[in-house]
Amino acid sequence: MSGHSKFANIKHRKAKNDAQKGKIFTKLGREIAVAVKSGGSDPNLNNRLKDIIAKAKSNNMPNDTISRSIKKAEGDAEGLNYEYINYEGYGPNGIAVVVETLTDNKNRTAANVRAAFSKGGGNMGTLGCVSFMFEEKGEIFIDKEDNDIDEDDLMMLALEAGADDFSSEFEGYVITTSKEAFSDVYKSLEDANIKIANGQVAMIPTTYAQISPENIK
Repeated sequence: MSGHSKFANIKHRKAKNDAQKGKIFTKLGREIAVAVKSGGSDPNLNNRLKDIIAKAKSNNMPNDTISRSIKKAEGDAEGLNYEYINYEGYGPNGIAVVVETLTDNKNRTAANVRAAFSKGGGNMGTLGCVSFMFEEKGEIFIDKEDNDIDEDDLMMLALEAGADDFSSEFEGYVITTSKEAFSDVYKSLEDANIKIANGQVAMIPTTYAQISPENIK
């Protein structure tokens, strides 16, 4: 974990997301709709939907809003044209980047992502150029200030629920899971009344690079 703080990064992103809740909820609603279209509305039979529901809860999306999004998706499933597309490339100093998108217009999104790479001093690459440097895993972030629980007890709870790894940072704990175990571990923590700061399945780098302060913008 040296050279970076996963927890500090996720807290920063979450603080930004809280100021843009409407946008976040709209995006999550689309993700729910795509999941329902591809695998049905029952999260017990649709792992993608189960994972997105956990992600939505960690972003403070109300349960009734989640339920309405699922019901709406059931009625509109035939008209949905959104799809997931990943783009790969390099940022400043050759940093590997994977951009996960949900789009209804591949050409427009590809152009926007390419422009973002160029603006940031990088370049978009071909499919597969950097994805081998990442693994799809679940990450769950727990703020120490929000939870009165012994670290060892929390670690045992997470590992017994199926987590792969547990680490402690200054502000909180980071629990890492396989993609398949993410929603089950998340639910076990919820059932134990653990307040979760954030959680999602994402592309996680297998190694991290140190970036000098002058290259951070």
